[in-house]
Amino acid sequence: MAARKPKVIITRKLPDPVETRLRELFDTELNLSDEPMSPDALLDALQRAEVLVPTITDRIDSRLLSRAGEGLKLIANFGAGVDNIDVATANARGITVTNTPGVLTEDTADMTMALILASARRVVEGAQVVQNGGFQGWSPTWMLGRRIYGKRLGIVGMGRIGQAVAKRAKAFGLQIHYHNRKPVSPRIAEELEATYWESLDQMLARMDVVSVNCPHTPATFHLLSARRLKLLQPHAILVNTARGEVIDEAGLANMLSRGEIAGAGLDVYEHEPAINPKLLKLPNVVLLPHMGSATVESRVDMGEKVIINIKTFMDGHRPPDRVIPAML
Repeated sequence: MAARKPKVIITRKLPDPVETRLRELFDTELNLSDEPMSPDALLDALQRAEVLVPTITDRIDSRLLSRAGEGLKLIANFGAGVDNIDVATANARGITVTNTPGVLTEDTADMTMALILASARRVVEGAQVVQNGGFQGWSPTWMLGRRIYGKRLGIVGMGRIGQAVAKRAKAFGLQIHYHNRKPVSPRIAEELEATYWESLDQMLARMDVVSVNCPHTPATFHLLSARRLKLLQPHAILVNTARGEVIDEAGLANMLSRGEIAGAGLDVYEHEPAINPKLLKLPNVVLLPHMGSATVESRVDMGEKVIINIKTFMDGHRPPDRVIPAML
């Protein structure tokens, strides 16, 4: 007699190979419409599932967790960040939380470099001119951007993604600087020729380009506050592929509109999917729809991690990507 399959509920549509494998292994309920679940629907899923597979757009707070069913034992997040989940409350209720770290590192780092280049060289602005029929021929003083070779890049958060960005940026001839809770190992620092700044304020004031690559936690909310943003040099470019809450978006929009910094490249927003209306009107901002990890390979790899975490947990072992409050 076959063993009973645990009830797994998926909150969004995932790549077909991932959904197919989930259906093979578990009693899996899919979201075929790919529309975000309402709070009521999410609560219903929490009350019926043994395993919930949410995404970063699902807000699973203490209120919802307090009403979760007794059968819910695992929340296997489809995403590296877990700021959408009250992990402490889940842990207190005996619910294990996992995530999918590592698999989106290279893709997010690629997008970070793309935003640095697009912002410095006015790529999107130039493409729009051509598409709108405004290209009248080459001119020696038209559409001038900034060279990135030889410039200083300040990385805020030197984890997996920050280091991957640093490797790419070094190949482009940028000088690597970083701020982190603690310095990276001497080996990595030597390999990247990276300069560590204990003081974020001092680093920001000296950089030509700043890349935000730290997670969103209570400690990093508005880490780049309006006060800190004012430390940036007028020619500086700010890029964010991490979480929108790390930057004071209103403060950034005001500085960009006044020309107090040269530009920004943003893939994430503080009140996503809403974007500060000022940003939408500015020519010196490249805005993307949270697509830093949006590759076929990344999404399938994330799904495979979810499956491994569920299967390992259901087999009675500690899942490889368990998240505990002390890690946040």
